[in-house]
Amino acid sequence: MMGVHASCPQQISGGETLGHRERMRGRQLITSFFSGGGSRSLAAYPLRVVYMTAKGSSDAAPVRMMVTVSKRHFKHAVDRNRVKRQVREAFRRHKQVLYDSLPADSHLLVAFIWLSDQHSPSANVEARVVGLLHRVAEKMKTNSEK
Repeated sequence: MMGVHASCPQQISGGETLGHRERMRGRQLITSFFSGGGSRSLAAYPLRVVYMTAKGSSDAAPVRMMVTVSKRHFKHAVDRNRVKRQVREAFRRHKQVLYDSLPADSHLLVAFIWLSDQHSPSANVEARVVGLLHRVAEKMKTNSEK
């Protein structure tokens, strides 16, 4: 059965929030995510998404995300924070795509990596995030059918 999660924020509050439980945090989790062999990636310039399905604890959200922007691309923190805010907002508004396609017994870890050294309009960032979320959801559906 696809998309049935007791801890899905849409089912609990009906709102489009991005809570603390939905953020990927902790050095050990992030290190294992990027160094482990189970992650896959897709790109839609200026973003790349790295994702991995995992068995997680029941208190963790079914989908957890993070955003990284390199200091190499933006020297000033205010610029990096702006890009991260744009990506988080787009994810928050469209994350239901992933919740709907996620098998009930698994969790999904998602990392967005900014590849460009220039700002993009929020509408462009949102379009890229939505496209990547749909592609990840499609890949998850094809993998769960196998």
